Amino acid sequence: MKFTSSLIKGKFIKRYKRFFVDIKLNNEVVTAHCPNTGSMMGLLNVNSNAWISKAADPKRKLKFTLEILEVKNKLIGVNTHRANRIVESAIKNNLIKELKNTKVLKPEFKFDSDTRFDFLCDKKIIEVKNVTLLRNDQIAEFPDAITSRGTKHLLKLVKSLKNGFSPNVLFLTQIPDIKYFKIAKDIDENYYKNYLLAKKAGVKFLAYNCKVSSKEIKIDKKIKILDD
Repeated sequence: MKFTSSLIKGKFIKRYKRFFVDIKLNNEVVTAHCPNTGSMMGLLNVNSNAWISKAADPKRKLKFTLEILEVKNKLIGVNTHRANRIVESAIKNNLIKELKNTKVLKPEFKFDSDTRFDFLCDKKIIEVKNVTLLRNDQIAEFPDAITSRGTKHLLKLVKSLKNGFSPNVLFLTQIPDIKYFKIAKDIDENYYKNYLLAKKAGVKFLAYNCKVSSKEIKIDKKIKILDD
């Protein structure tokens, strides 16, 4: 997924009211939209490098959006709204080996009256989870806060097996050069328990890292999932 316009580099100052961040650009401080609803644990370091995009719509209240933060010398994509675009581009370009040669790709697949999954690839349901938590240099983790929505998705994915679907969760790690992924069971033990139950029932779990730059974010390599 290529950014449609060049990102603007600045310095992160603070996050507040969940959806707002202040970014210093030269001698000016601008307020940008923060589309990440998670805790963003470990990412919000004062004076760290940050990249923001400028909105094309002149009527938009906040002119900028937070896209990337630099943590531990790694550029981490933090805009969760980009995750599905990154995955969709990867599917179309056969970058995910489990989804190569997909014939029918349906975004926002309506499974039942109260649940939509991110994609239906032929008979494979794909639910994308954006991963930004990095407490170890080589291990990315999800979630970074308790996620009742994530647990609901796991239960629905198990249910989908009875409907003839092949359910998958894709942990999209918007962090370069990461080798491993695991569930942060100390943060959400209930999600971890349901992850194990879903895996035993037949739900497939995939994790991929990304190449991240101010020009584009694209899926790079499959990484190993650690259950312990």
